[in-house]
This record gives sequence, C-alpha cells and structure tokens, in this order.
Amino acid sequence: MQTAAALRYQQVQAHTSSPGELLIALYDGLFRFLNGARAFLERGEKARAGELLSRAYSVVSELYIALDHDVNPELCANLESVYGFCMDKITFANLKGSPEVVDEVIRVLTPLREAWAVAVVEAQKEKARGR
Repeated sequence: MQTAAALRYQQVQAHTSSPGELLIALYDGLFRFLNGARAFLERGEKARAGELLSRAYSVVSELYIALDHDVNPELCANLESVYGFCMDKITFANLKGSPEVVDEVIRVLTPLREAWAVAVVEAQKEKARGR
C-alpha cells in the first residue's frame, strides 16, 4: 500500500510531466507489470501473475485507445497492430500461464519503448531550440 506522500508525489509528477514523459512512464510501468507477471508464472503463482497481466493489458489498451489516427494514420495503423497483438498475447499468457508468451510481448514492445525514449529526448531538444 502506498503512503499518502507517495501518492501525492505521483499526482504532482503526472501533472508536471510532458506527454512524452508520461508515455515513457506508462511503458516503464507496463514492463514492471510484465516482468513481475513472468516471475510469478515461473513460480507457479498464476493468481498473482494474473493481477499483473491484467494491469499490463490495461496499459496496452490505453495506448491503443490513445492513438490519434488524424495525426499520423500510417504510424497509428502499425501501432494498432502491435498493440492488438500484445493484448492477444497477454490474454493468452494469462489463460495458459505461460512466461514464454510474456517474453514475446516484452520482446515486441522493447524496441517501441526505446524508440519513444529517443523521440521524447529529440522533441525536448527541438523545443529547447525554439522550433
């Protein structure tokens, strides 16, 4: 259980972070959930893994829903496919209790998280230069 101070810190951070920083934080939380679920599945603790897989599914679902096809339809279509694949795999991993399937999701999403991290830094540099 989190303390009131920790919750307040998270609220302040959420309100003062850029959209890019929030996206990276979502990915970081997603990977925490996936890695935790994998560890519980390896120990045979399906119920605890299921809780974390449910949270991971929720994060991927939010990423999917947040896609703005008006801004970049091709990119959004590609991300939609990736996120849909990951949601299917997370569901399958939960049903079958498979840490290997969780590894597939991590393998697919890792390059995206890395690309977003680079893009966020570049966007911040561009903004600092006044462009």
